[in-house]
Amino acid sequence: MAIREDLVLARVVGAVGRRSMRGSTWACGLLAAMIAGCGETAPTTPSVTSAATSPAASTTAAPIKPATPTENVDTSLLVSGPIIVEHEVEITAQHEGVVEKIYFDAPARVKVGTLLAKMDDRQTEANLEAARAKTRSIAADLKNWQSEAQVLEADYGRAKQLWDLGLISQEQLEHAKYKAESDKYDIQRVQETLNTSKQEELALELELDKLKVVAPFDGLIARRYVREGQNVTKGDRLFWVTAEAPLLMRFTLPEKMFGHVRAGQTFEVTSVDVLGEEHEARVKQISPVVDPASGTFEVLVELVGERGSFRPGMTAEVHLKSFR
Repeated sequence: MAIREDLVLARVVGAVGRRSMRGSTWACGLLAAMIAGCGETAPTTPSVTSAATSPAASTTAAPIKPATPTENVDTSLLVSGPIIVEHEVEITAQHEGVVEKIYFDAPARVKVGTLLAKMDDRQTEANLEAARAKTRSIAADLKNWQSEAQVLEADYGRAKQLWDLGLISQEQLEHAKYKAESDKYDIQRVQETLNTSKQEELALELELDKLKVVAPFDGLIARRYVREGQNVTKGDRLFWVTAEAPLLMRFTLPEKMFGHVRAGQTFEVTSVDVLGEEHEARVKQISPVVDPASGTFEVLVELVGERGSFRPGMTAEVHLKSFR
């Protein structure tokens, strides 16, 4: 192998000597290439380390632990809504007419049945008196017919006795009988007329009651809408009457809390309008269904104890804590 390399080198040197200096660069390059080709080189070992022997690849990944549910999830809520009362109504006119007298004004406290105002009832009162007089007249007629019926019944009885003795004819007996029976029908007719008259009298009494404005329950006159001498029609607002207790609050909760609220449960109620006051409210009613449109259900609570500065119409907040 050394002799072969020497011969090759000698040939190259000779060729270099025959060429000019302009080709020296090409010759040197050719010499280096031939030397590299003639030499035997050992096979090279790849520099890439097998993944099986890599320390990084042999490292085992740590197992992922499943997330465990939190034991206590704070799902407390703060919901707001108006304070209301169960008894609250706007009293409207039940009959057209002129307001004759107003007896109470806001903010008076009244009892159930208290006369708040009265409308001009002179015409209705006169019609009622006429109906009562008519009823009395018909009642008197009825008594007269009843007395006459007794006389005719007695006449028929005597006619039967005379018929048995052969003192009167068959025609006379039947005549007495028909008079007694027809009088009974007249009594029924007058009785129905009397009943009709009494019903008319009752209707006028109801109309007279409609001209009197009374309090439907114990409460407070919150507002008066009319004045004396004002002409109103049926349905016009007259008074706004509201009860003062018990105070209630109605609000909605998301359906995920359905089942967490139960009747009798108590919550804290506050209001931004009344600072420093905190009241207890007890669940009075829970809607048995969930509204599919909003995904909520309705809860009604009642404030317990003294109402303090809370009043119907105020906005309050209910604190619902520690639901899971």
